[in-house]
Amino acid sequence: MKADADSMTWKTGEHTGVSEHMLLTVEQGKRLIDRLEQKHGLPMAEMTALIDANCPKLRDYVRLKAREIGDRIYGKNIYIRGLIEFTNYCKNDCYYCGIRCSNTKAERYRLSREDIMACCREGKKLGFRTFVLQGGEDPYYTDDCIVDLIHQIRTAFPDCAITLSIGERERESYERFWEAGADRYLLRHETAAESHYQKLHPENLSLKHRKRCLWNLKEIGYQTGCGFMVGSPGQTSEHLAEDFTFIRELQPEMVGIGPFIPHSDTPFAEETQGSMELTLYLLSLLRIQQPDLLLPATTALATIHPRGRELGIEAGANVVMPNLSPVGVRDKYALYDGKVCTGEEAAECRNCLERRMESVGYHIAVGRGDHRNIDF
Repeated sequence: MKADADSMTWKTGEHTGVSEHMLLTVEQGKRLIDRLEQKHGLPMAEMTALIDANCPKLRDYVRLKAREIGDRIYGKNIYIRGLIEFTNYCKNDCYYCGIRCSNTKAERYRLSREDIMACCREGKKLGFRTFVLQGGEDPYYTDDCIVDLIHQIRTAFPDCAITLSIGERERESYERFWEAGADRYLLRHETAAESHYQKLHPENLSLKHRKRCLWNLKEIGYQTGCGFMVGSPGQTSEHLAEDFTFIRELQPEMVGIGPFIPHSDTPFAEETQGSMELTLYLLSLLRIQQPDLLLPATTALATIHPRGRELGIEAGANVVMPNLSPVGVRDKYALYDGKVCTGEEAAECRNCLERRMESVGYHIAVGRGDHRNIDF
């Protein structure tokens, strides 16, 4: 592949599965980052080259730029979401996930409606104004069950946002949840590359349907979140560039990314963990590409590094999601090994996060923390 150092344009041959793009110098990388800030997107070859250029000097450059952009839009506010993991039953058998249906070692549970409402009441007292109902794709929770639960939370907490993260459903289901009072929906696409998606999932799951779900959610009116793992088995820089391209097309309100962490009871148990440095670099690039994103500093980041959340905030993130689930079930919602904060009470976790955010110059904002739609 040939590149003109002034124009930064690439000519690519047929894809062979091996990176064919040039290696950038730091100065070339900075120029591409500046172009990403101006254009809010790069062609695939340029994005791939920029991802491969990840190095300490470029991480510093994107980090400072991302933080300046985030501060300009959201100030020093960090928004908290109260995570309620209400079921770890799942009908799917994703190869990377600890609650996959074929994992017979998983200790299954479902929270009762009263358990869920108790989590919300505790969260409200602690200053949470968003509740995230997250679970596996559990057939027990029919559309009627979810609608009734949304109604109950909406009635009891009218000033709070309700976020759902319960996987793939048909458009009619999403419409019912929206009409019942849900505000947001999180559905990580995991990878935007068809061949890579097939490597991570069994044949009955399709990237086409996953993407269709995300487009349906956007069209209905949800504040919509997608996202991907960093360093998942078989992932290449080209795959990551496809994620950035898909995100540019979808224009979600939220994007959640975190390092791949293997679970011991999955087919990927012996695979290598994703890189913290690359995750932070990509967080910054996401902030630069789409300045108004709500970007979580994920639990997975905190799992692989004791200051993972703080580093995520410094890289451009502006959301943290403490766990409001009962302590007795937290270690059972094990998507990956070693998950942090499974033993802390909600108040203890909330106070710890506040101190951590203040240590890097930010503060927890009490409020719904809705997306701010900025023209860019």
